[in-house]
Amino acid sequence: MKFISWNIDSINAAVEHKSIRGEMTWQTLNEIATIRPDVFAIQETKLKATGLTKKQAATISELFPEYYLYLNSSTARSGYSGTLVLSKAEPKSVSYPAIGAPGDMDAEGRIITLEFPEFFLSTVYTPNSGSSLARLDERGEWDDKYRSYIQTLDTNKPVIFSGDMNVAHQEIDLKNPKTNRHSAGFTDQEREKFSALLEAGFTDTFRALNPNTPSVYTWWAQISKTSKINNSGWRIDYYLVSDRIAKHVQNSCVIDTGARQDHAPILLDINI
Repeated sequence: MKFISWNIDSINAAVEHKSIRGEMTWQTLNEIATIRPDVFAIQETKLKATGLTKKQAATISELFPEYYLYLNSSTARSGYSGTLVLSKAEPKSVSYPAIGAPGDMDAEGRIITLEFPEFFLSTVYTPNSGSSLARLDERGEWDDKYRSYIQTLDTNKPVIFSGDMNVAHQEIDLKNPKTNRHSAGFTDQEREKFSALLEAGFTDTFRALNPNTPSVYTWWAQISKTSKINNSGWRIDYYLVSDRIAKHVQNSCVIDTGARQDHAPILLDINI
């Protein structure tokens, strides 16, 4: 089965594609449609609390005909955060869990979980700690609650989960580790929480297949005009699986988006 996960940074920007960057996002979305993944998980939809507009819904339906669509939009702040999942097969059940996260995080549309006969498929948009680390403590609480939630799923059946997890786990996972030790996404706390998630029984599929491969990233800062040109990026988007099914992973990779900065989609190929 093929799964794709992508922080799209605004569905509307892709659908309208009126800017150069919007056009690149639109092209990437079309490329994903040609792959026809079994499940396509999207983070940071930035939709209104009311969900997709008629135009957005029609466009997605045209690109992904006969897919089941599940949407979790932020009700705490319209046009912020949000997740969406498209699936070829109809799942047994779908949930939009509240995990007891601090503040408004549970109302920001951050998780969707699909249950299939043999596994759970979940996607997450992990809260960012903020440029001044203002939400670092809340982020740590989120990490603990999220880990507990995934562990609970795992006691029932294996879990395949993906998303923008807003952390580069090891120094190999970003271009400039020394100068980012106190930056959101590379603090000791965030990295330790990600280690705890792996130690709870889960595998980082890309790193398991490529233990020593450097310079593979999933995000390049838009604020820097040369971040993509110089490949000055971070690997903060992941496909993780329960350890007991990790041996079935055939491929875990980043989809090339050319000159487009921000997040790139990631692909998981697994026999399950």
